Amino acid sequence: MPDILCLISSLLGLYTFVLFARIILSYITMFRAPSPAFAPLIRIIYDLTEPVLGFFRRFIPPLGMIDLSPLVVFLLISFLRSYLC
Repeated sequence: MPDILCLISSLLGLYTFVLFARIILSYITMFRAPSPAFAPLIRIIYDLTEPVLGFFRRFIPPLGMIDLSPLVVFLLISFLRSYLC
């Protein structure tokens, strides 16, 4: 059982990196259109993160142009990882 919990913790850590990439991409694409070569990768990152972020956006209103849902997801993942492994 501990191996499964550590695997889940590792997957949550990987998801943290994907979420961080999403945040960086959102700022990059705000100022400049992405290269078509990176479009499939960007689509995958958005498809992986949007269900979770969209869920939290229903409950957390944005503060102007600032979306706080990634911060909440980071904190939740950190909390879960501290108890898993």
